[in-house]
Amino acid sequence: MKITKYEHVAALGAIIAHNPDAVVIAHGDITRQFGVNNETLPYKTVTSDDEVKVGPFNLKFLGGEHATIHPDMSQIANLGLLINEAIFYPGDSFVDPGVQVKVLALPVAAPWLKISESIDYLLAVKPSIVFPTHDAILSKVGKGLPDTMIPPFAEKVGATYKRIDDAPIEIEV
Repeated sequence: MKITKYEHVAALGAIIAHNPDAVVIAHGDITRQFGVNNETLPYKTVTSDDEVKVGPFNLKFLGGEHATIHPDMSQIANLGLLINEAIFYPGDSFVDPGVQVKVLALPVAAPWLKISESIDYLLAVKPSIVFPTHDAILSKVGKGLPDTMIPPFAEKVGATYKRIDDAPIEIEV
């Protein structure tokens, strides 16, 4: 079954219906699907280096382009998210967060990456805590590969590697 962009808009609409103060914050490639004047969903369009304050959270958006999957495929937008200059998720790229982050959500599987790139990115960012993300395409056995290969490299930079599938990570920021 293929999910269309309109089904995603409907799903977001259901979330907004139950959370009327919520606003979708996204790149223009996403928000243009919501109508010109917020008539479909309340939204704020952001680009790279934009900052938005939401309650106690300062959100900074970084990057702008998805990592290349193949040179013959069109480039698409991607924004990484830096929360309170402490927690960073690069999205579908390995964009530099520009600051020392405490927690890194590390992409470990995707059509656009090799595990060596994930390891090199971890070594460059040097977080205190790292957890794997972007691994829904892996089987249960497949998730064991990054869980085996990445922890020794996390230890090299003084980081703790932890899968958070069933357990949250608590940090102070």
